[in-house]
Amino acid sequence: MTEMSEQSLHAPSRTTRPRVQKSITATLAADILNGRFKPGSMLPRENDLCEEYGVSRTVIRETIKTLESKGLVRGKPRIGTVVCEQDDWNLLDQQVLDWLGPRIVDLDLLLCVLEARRAIEPVAAELATQRASAMDIAALEIAWNKMNEAGSDIEAFTQGDVDFHIALLRASHNQVFRQLCGIIEAALRYTLYTSNDAVASRDEAISEHLELIEAIRLRDKERARNSSNKMLDLAARDLGMKDK
Repeated sequence: MTEMSEQSLHAPSRTTRPRVQKSITATLAADILNGRFKPGSMLPRENDLCEEYGVSRTVIRETIKTLESKGLVRGKPRIGTVVCEQDDWNLLDQQVLDWLGPRIVDLDLLLCVLEARRAIEPVAAELATQRASAMDIAALEIAWNKMNEAGSDIEAFTQGDVDFHIALLRASHNQVFRQLCGIIEAALRYTLYTSNDAVASRDEAISEHLELIEAIRLRDKERARNSSNKMLDLAARDLGMKDK
């Protein structure tokens, strides 16, 4: 047997462990998010978790590290790992959104995102009428073209929709709004996909997005705010909800 084949024979798998890690992380996260492990309670000891999930201590440690980075758990020296309160969970993280599954409805997360958008986007639209550059308007147009050309491809339509709303926040030239782009993008994508998937035709959304571009181009503050609010009204309708 050659030296290389001997090394290959004894080398650890480079493909199995990441898949196992991802699966165990998702499973333990779901157990926390679904309430099996309650906020404020201690997770089982490392050895017990290894036995329950059928993996090594290394996998459990890496899993705990990942969940800690998402705000789901917190390690306490010489005590153990405590499950964090819901307010500490990073609910805007894409992985956390995936792990939540149906619990998104229980947490009213779609409504919460819509309420946040109502507080931010109309103001961003007004500011964009005063501050947007030609490049900002071009970015909105490119995003709108993606939506308009997507046809029945909901993934492509949603990508254009996300790009549009991120471009809108950037066009406001408000530094806080621009920083929010990276924070809310995953939640924005989830809610836009959900509302886009709920309707047979997205023509109204396409029309209203174009209306907002025109309002910004013409520097019309009132028209921009009204268009942004109408866009959010459409989203609320498509999601089958009313703001509280």
